[in-house]
Amino acid sequence: MQLIEPGEVHIELPFSTRLSQQHGYLHTGATAAIADSANGYAALTLAPADAEVLAVEFKINLMLPASAARFLARGRVLRPGRRLSVCLAEVVALDGRDQEVIATMLSTISIRPAPVPG
Repeated sequence: MQLIEPGEVHIELPFSTRLSQQHGYLHTGATAAIADSANGYAALTLAPADAEVLAVEFKINLMLPASAARFLARGRVLRPGRRLSVCLAEVVALDGRDQEVIATMLSTISIRPAPVPG
């Protein structure tokens, strides 16, 4: 269920015990990583072709333990900018047809000129 559109990117992660914490839930670091990536790539879809993006700040809210077969981070740009964009991601636990939001992330993304090689 991956998606790339202007201002919106979805990234899916299958559950793995290699990414779980001591109670068997997906580790917060993995949850934050897919949310951060979805938001960053969503901002990149609206950035100039010669730009790069970097997260400068984010806040994650963990609402439920991450227990599911798969997880989907849906990142979207709330406010695009020339230098900073604000993005929101929802991380959803997917089990069959059931979907439940387990986390949200609000990010500030820096839009910068990509370094010139050499």
